[in-house]
Amino acid sequence: MKYLAFLFLFCSFCVQAQFRVTGIIKDESTKKPLPFATIQSSSGRITIADVTGQFEFISSTAGEKMVVSYFNFSSKEFIIDKTASYSVFLQSKRKLSDNELNQNQKNAESFLNKVYQSIGLNNPKKALSTFQYKGYNKIVVTAHPDSIRGKIDTIKKFRKIKIDSTDFKFQKLIRKQHLFVTEKVSLFQFSNEKFKETVLASQMSGFKSPIYEVIGFNLQSSSVYEPRYELLETKYVNPISKAGLRDYEFEIIDTISLTNRQTVLVYFKNKKQINKKGLEGLLFIDQENFAVAKAIMRVRGIIDLTAVHEFEYLPNEKIWFPTVYELKIIKGKNDDPIKILGGTIEFEGEYDELGTKREKAASDYSYLQSKTVYYDREINSPFTIARNSVAIEIDEDVAKKDTTFWIKNRKERFTKRDRNTIAVKDSLAFFKGINAKLFFGRKIINGYVPVGFFDFDLRYLMSYNNYEGFRFGVGGITNERFSKNYKLDGYLAYGLKDDELKYHLGASTRVGNFSNTWAGLSYTDDVQEIGSTKFNIDKRVFKIYDPRPINVSTFYHHQTWKGYVETNFLPKTESIWQLNHSEIEPLFNYAFFDGEKLYNRYTMTTASVSIQWNPFSDYMHTPSGKIEIEKRYPKFTFQFTESLPDFLGNDFQFGKIDARAEYEKQFINGQKSTVLIQAGYAHGDVPLTHLYNNSPNNLDREVLLQRLTVAGKNSFETMRFNEFFSSQYVMLHFKHGFKRVELFKKVKPSLVLVSRMAWGNMKKPEQHVGLNYKTISEGYFESGIELNQIFSGLGLAGFYRYGPNQLSRFEDNIAIKLTFQLDLGL
Repeated sequence: MKYLAFLFLFCSFCVQAQFRVTGIIKDESTKKPLPFATIQSSSGRITIADVTGQFEFISSTAGEKMVVSYFNFSSKEFIIDKTASYSVFLQSKRKLSDNELNQNQKNAESFLNKVYQSIGLNNPKKALSTFQYKGYNKIVVTAHPDSIRGKIDTIKKFRKIKIDSTDFKFQKLIRKQHLFVTEKVSLFQFSNEKFKETVLASQMSGFKSPIYEVIGFNLQSSSVYEPRYELLETKYVNPISKAGLRDYEFEIIDTISLTNRQTVLVYFKNKKQINKKGLEGLLFIDQENFAVAKAIMRVRGIIDLTAVHEFEYLPNEKIWFPTVYELKIIKGKNDDPIKILGGTIEFEGEYDELGTKREKAASDYSYLQSKTVYYDREINSPFTIARNSVAIEIDEDVAKKDTTFWIKNRKERFTKRDRNTIAVKDSLAFFKGINAKLFFGRKIINGYVPVGFFDFDLRYLMSYNNYEGFRFGVGGITNERFSKNYKLDGYLAYGLKDDELKYHLGASTRVGNFSNTWAGLSYTDDVQEIGSTKFNIDKRVFKIYDPRPINVSTFYHHQTWKGYVETNFLPKTESIWQLNHSEIEPLFNYAFFDGEKLYNRYTMTTASVSIQWNPFSDYMHTPSGKIEIEKRYPKFTFQFTESLPDFLGNDFQFGKIDARAEYEKQFINGQKSTVLIQAGYAHGDVPLTHLYNNSPNNLDREVLLQRLTVAGKNSFETMRFNEFFSSQYVMLHFKHGFKRVELFKKVKPSLVLVSRMAWGNMKKPEQHVGLNYKTISEGYFESGIELNQIFSGLGLAGFYRYGPNQLSRFEDNIAIKLTFQLDLGL
């Protein structure tokens, strides 16, 4: 994590002698703002205006002289006092001709090309063999007290007078403390092309222990040399990358001296997004070695972000090394409410629920600022990074550091407001709100409701299918309050239609901490859909409504003993090693014939390994396990299953190999493409219950509207239940989602194009007696359009079946579906 603070704040807000100076710099003749003009004080401090020409800083000295300069403009001096705001107008030296402007552009592009060509010499991760340093980071969610009216208003509501003291209370609170403060100390290490952060200490206001998810938030890129520059988990083309030289416009606007080295100030903006939201900013480029000596990155949209990277020149290594990262997030132009960082900061929309433009409220002045200061630097010293398979590791005693440690490692002033905020423990409504959101994110979103030491699983409460009818149940798993090293889990369920009780009991123990290894044993007596492809490593996803099982009527009953080891001991993998012993009984008209005997019931004993491999993702290791903090694609899943002959009464000898590859591409303009490739191969004597059905999701009904159901995630929406079965198959799913389009104030649908295809074959079809089915050896194809989130998460979709398995009646190839997407705003 690399956090940064507000560019123009140099001191604390609550020091009595200090005051805030703001202003804007404009062209005297055109009255247009001059972006990134330079403001330098007589004491040597340098401030840069933002892209709108506005500047802000804290001063403690009235009468201080400030000099404002800009390329091709005459410099201007002004003396600051306690005036709230300044408007500074600069006079252009002379108007540049079109040829001169074009030449400036060409010179800037040529100059930036030299910067790109020199990345290998200037990027510390390329130019240095090893380096390590410590970093102190502080994040504050707060507001300027002076920006809030702080008056008690009266509001007429339904002929009644209501006293509104919200702003007054908010201002009173902000004068005393911030809304939220968190700080941490980390050790950063680079060696053998591996970069790791070890969090040594952390504390958060309102929490006894730090929330690991907040530590894992990636607010901004730590390097200005990567091809993609990241701000608030959105990636932009870096202006000094190969693509950046093509996509950005550059303009040389000034020269300035930094640490006695001459630098060129280059302004950049994206050609494709001149009138839209995009990355723009200012680069300070060393004239001698073409390294970045300072960088300011800015994004303006529904939220405004300003990020600053500062460096120090190291003469021995002849390199600019990072010293400070800063970031500020403020509200932009947003119609609807925005929640970011798990709800840590929330900006209200411009309009209320009735679509009426509302007056400014206290929350409109809130902002997030982050600053990281680096110290104790060591360069080119030999060392080894322990457990370098994770990007972030959090020490076990991260929340146990004493006051002496913090005093030694705080590199930013810790003000009275900071201390007041840290001292508050779960008493403010704001903290309770954060607690609730993080609680929801950790538990509810995964389908659990914690009650004491037990997490009740909402997925067992109620469901429906054609065999069991309505199924009711209760179940869950013990949590860390019960034990950090032992777990008990189970459920009890009952189907009204089949009038049968189902249950599961399990227990496991932790046998490895860093690898998060658990060994367990369980017994299950339940039913399962036939032909369903299940990867053991897949975590159960909580769905308020799961449409497919509603129309499923073919199940098998199983009584299964399972012993397993779940571990992450291989880098960037999760795996489950499993031994199963099951008694299987098909609950439909089916028998398996092995050439000599007809089986209506059978015994299976199998060994399997299921592996999820995410080679490009980054992980954070916490005292409670690993968390995937940076999801990158592609991702791969493999599963190998083999029966054990003559072991515990096993009836059949067979094997199965299953594989899956997932790819997702997020575009800067809000579009997203996803690709799923999945395949399976079964050999030997495998009953139909354990083969493949390709997830059909359509009913065999005459009338189109009678087939109306809810679309699944990766289902074949035009394929009928039990229409096809395969012993070998491969399928491809492709989706491309466009940016949401606003049709009306509250109607913003998302258009998604979908194409699916599958091929399969059935070996030894004569073994399966009783159920009629087809194969898809000639291929199965469908395409469709989804119009999602039309209203309150509901949408509409249409799909069409074509190719060799197209049905004779045109209307039978059409499937109309409802879609539902729950946006939790986390």
